[in-house]
Amino acid sequence: MQDWGAKAKVVLNKTQPEKLKKHEQERDFFCVVSDAFRIFARRCSMMLGSAWAFVGAVLVILVWLLTGPMFHFSDTWQLIIYTATTIITFLMVFLIQNTQNRDAKAVHLKLDELIRAMKGACNQLVDLENLSD
Repeated sequence: MQDWGAKAKVVLNKTQPEKLKKHEQERDFFCVVSDAFRIFARRCSMMLGSAWAFVGAVLVILVWLLTGPMFHFSDTWQLIIYTATTIITFLMVFLIQNTQNRDAKAVHLKLDELIRAMKGACNQLVDLENLSD
């Protein structure tokens, strides 16, 4: 009897990776892009939210300020920092929004689970975010 169970586990372990590969191939393009962006946004938020990123930004500004006299504080010198900060701000808005959405969803799921798990808790407002105004 134990031998049959061991054989079943071996067969199960062999077919599981095959099923995962098949499922991965069936995923549409938008799922792949969404997953890639989620991973990218998570890694970026970890890196860009660190003290080292802040130090790097301060160093970039200091270098820009120190090069001002060399370029006679020209319009081009100003345009460089304005353009760079605008582009970075524009891209960071999407990363911050993605992180906020993920965090809010996690908090809602955890709170809903706590409400459902408590005996006597009023669970009429569970999934309130999905209801109409």
